[in-house]
Amino acid sequence: METLEILHMNKGAGETSYAMNSSVQNKIISAAKPATKKAIVQILCSSLPEKMGIADLGCSSGPNALRVISEIVDDVYSTSRLLDRPMPELVVYLNDLYTNDFNNIFGSLPSFYRKQKQEKGSGFGSCFISAVPGTFYGRLFPSNSLHFVHSSSSLHWLSQVPGGLEDGCGRALNKGKIYISKSSPECVLDAYSEQFKSDFSVFLASRSQEMVSGGRMVLSLIGRESMDPTTGHSCYQWELLARSLMTMVSEGLVEEEKVDSFDAPYYAPCLEEVKSEIQKEGSFMVDGHEAYEIDWDGGMEMEGDASPLSRGERVARTIRAVVESMFEWHFGCHIMDELFRRYAEIVEEHLSKTRTRYINLVISLIKPS
Repeated sequence: METLEILHMNKGAGETSYAMNSSVQNKIISAAKPATKKAIVQILCSSLPEKMGIADLGCSSGPNALRVISEIVDDVYSTSRLLDRPMPELVVYLNDLYTNDFNNIFGSLPSFYRKQKQEKGSGFGSCFISAVPGTFYGRLFPSNSLHFVHSSSSLHWLSQVPGGLEDGCGRALNKGKIYISKSSPECVLDAYSEQFKSDFSVFLASRSQEMVSGGRMVLSLIGRESMDPTTGHSCYQWELLARSLMTMVSEGLVEEEKVDSFDAPYYAPCLEEVKSEIQKEGSFMVDGHEAYEIDWDGGMEMEGDASPLSRGERVARTIRAVVESMFEWHFGCHIMDELFRRYAEIVEEHLSKTRTRYINLVISLIKPS
């Protein structure tokens, strides 16, 4: 499975849409906000760009997409005023895969521009926003065109399912699982790690060609604190989803071979892996890093809920909004409601016994002059 062809967040603004079920990603954006502001201040204090290229990679859709850009524009505006300089002309690129719901974003742009002009008046200047569809595991922008790159909740998605997850006869090596787990063979763990390293190296090399000297990036992704890739913080949401599928297998609702042949194009790295690949690729220097814990359900009610949902239901909606496109492609749309109903129950039971959270890594990078 190539992520480019399959993965997209649920479109629209309905009950299972990403727009209505992205409070976790909103929390993750908030965690990275100080690093983003610091990067913008450093760019404007170290140079005098008349035109500033900004890219948000993996922008998705819904309220979070323009929230990121709005906060970046606020930081550029406030810093420019403190330095007693006019705002640079902003060229903003919103990137995601071809199947992303860009129409949702475009529909929000008029209110975005109105809000900026109301708040900033004549000091707002020029801000040109466009969409650049495609995978960030490769070139997207002209050389030396970007000053700042932001990416949130995206780099844990691989370009494809790793190779080497089958034996020589084509039999699945990770039976009954859909991602790394405690029972996964060592070769499965290695395959996922190598795929991440390969993808991340391509990402860094591509951005290096596109960024100006002194340009900065803030990357925020789901990771882990332990060197062990089977730690619950990095993989247990997938373990419970596999368990939900296997209950349906036991009742003849899903073929076991279907579960065995599904592997998520996802990897939650530890900070050491990320830093090692940055050093090995050589284009960027690490300017700072943090790790934050995030509740599986974002620690709040879902947007627009008329009645309270259990934590399990909130988590199930959050996960469904992200992974449903892949699961529909592999298993068929007819099992989705039942699958995520079971998943909500299993997650609820799990969270009643233990407090498992996501680990979110925030890494700030600079391209040396």
